[in-house]
Formats: sequence, C-alpha cells, structure tokens
Amino acid sequence: MIPDFQSFMLPLLEFIGKNDDVPVKVIKEGMIKHFNITKEEQEQKTPNGKQFIYYNRIAWAISYLKMAELIYYPQRGIYKISDQGKKVLKNPPQKISIAYLKQFDNFLRNRSPVKTKKENIDDPEQEVSEKTPDELFELSYTQIISNLKEQLIQKINECSPYFFEQIVLDLLLKMGYGGSENDSGEITQKTADEGIDGIIKEDKLGLDKIYIQAKKWENSVGRPEIQKFVGALQGKRAKKGVFITTSEFSKEAYEYVKNLDIAVILIDGEKLSQYMVENELGISLKHNFKIYSIDNDYFEE
Repeated sequence: MIPDFQSFMLPLLEFIGKNDDVPVKVIKEGMIKHFNITKEEQEQKTPNGKQFIYYNRIAWAISYLKMAELIYYPQRGIYKISDQGKKVLKNPPQKISIAYLKQFDNFLRNRSPVKTKKENIDDPEQEVSEKTPDELFELSYTQIISNLKEQLIQKINECSPYFFEQIVLDLLLKMGYGGSENDSGEITQKTADEGIDGIIKEDKLGLDKIYIQAKKWENSVGRPEIQKFVGALQGKRAKKGVFITTSEFSKEAYEYVKNLDIAVILIDGEKLSQYMVENELGISLKHNFKIYSIDNDYFEE
C-alpha cells in the first residue's frame, strides 16, 4: 500500500539529511526502497490518469518540508537539509505531519503568506488527510461528476420516451455523427418504426446510416430485446446500430452482440450520462477552475 503524503515526510527528511545535494531521482528511488513500493503500485495513477500516485505524494511531502524550511534546494532539482531540519532530526517526532509543521513560523508564513499566524492555527483543515491536495481536488471533482451523472439519469427518466429519443439523437450529433445541419438525423414515426427509434448519418457525406433504439427502462435490458433490434436492422439491411438505455444490459446481451456480423453498440445509463457530460449536453458550466504548476523553464538563467 502506498503511504499517504504525510507519512513520507519524516523518511524524506532523514534520507536527505544522510546525503548531500540529493537529486529528485535519487529521493524517489530512496523512498521506493524505504517503503517497498512495488512495481504495480508505482504504476497506479491519480483519478485523472496524469500523475503517478506515489510520486505525487513524494512531491507534496517535499513541498511541505520546503514550506517549513526543513529542506531547501541550492540548485534546480537538488535538495539539501537545512540547519532547522538537522535540529528536528536530533529529537525526531514519531511522524512529521501538517499539525507538527505548524509549530514553525516559516511554515505558516510560506504556506499562506496572506494570513496571520493566528488565522493559520485556527484553520479547520483536516489534519489527518491521507491524500495530497491534488488527490483531494480530483476526488472532489470525481464526486461532483458522479452526482451530476445521477441527476442526468433522473432527469431523463422524468422525460417522455419521445423526448428521450431526441436526447439520444442530439448526443450522437454532439459526438460528431450526422450530415449537414438541416439533414443529419431523424426520429422515426411510432406507427411505422419497425423497432427503429432513430436514424442518423455516420458522417457529413452520408456514406452510411446508423440506426438507433432508445429504451427508457428501469429493468435490465436482456438478450431478447437486442435480438429484436438486430432483426429490425437486418430488415433494413443495416450494418450498424446503437442500442441505448437508461438502465443496464444483461451479461447475455453483451455476449450476444460479440458474435454478430453487424456492428451493434450497447450504451447503458452509466455510459449515456458520461457521454452527455463529456459532450456538455443537458448541462451548463457552473464554475471554471485553472490549476497551475511552476514553469521551471521560465526560471532558467
């Protein structure tokens, strides 16, 4: 198990204290060895898939030790223990945490220079958090998106079946399917849909058509329903179809479409809501945050 970033702080300080001018790469290798971080654990990434979890936690541990001025870097990518850091190691605590670092005025000043010392002490921050600020931000974002997707499905279930079919058509248009603006897709008439709820062009040239079935169900969609849809496709001599539901598909349904000569894509409620979020359909922007990191190239002299 990968340690939380606060658990890295004391071993990091001790490791840097035992070595002079330690490069980041050496620190990383030292922590991997110290905590026996496996190859599999080294490959684990944060929710956005852009950072390795263990390295993100090491980086934040270094950042907090720097804020307390227990370590410093004499040159880019090189770290060295400070006199204050050496004093800490003469009588080290069992663990260096954010709560422990708050005893240092330098930490309070460097961490939040616009706040007073008293305001920092009274800060109701969750001291025992095992996640880095990056991880906490991503986790919060993931939870917001998860709640948004649930609300989307709830809204769709409140709509009429006909409007649901329009939502599906709008989504496929947002995803890049369809022809010209005035001739891209259509919802079939209920009296003669023959198991087809909508038709959309695969591209702007209309070289092929995609046939759509949309089921606003609560129960799982099984193989029989997919077989009916496939029969309707064969009746149209169609090669491609998309079956979309607000619920889910059975295991038998997924197994059935694997062995077909025609392409049938199954989109359940989870995927539907995800695609709607990704393509900003039925949602509007509430807040927009920008997360920055230091541009080290700028500071090269």
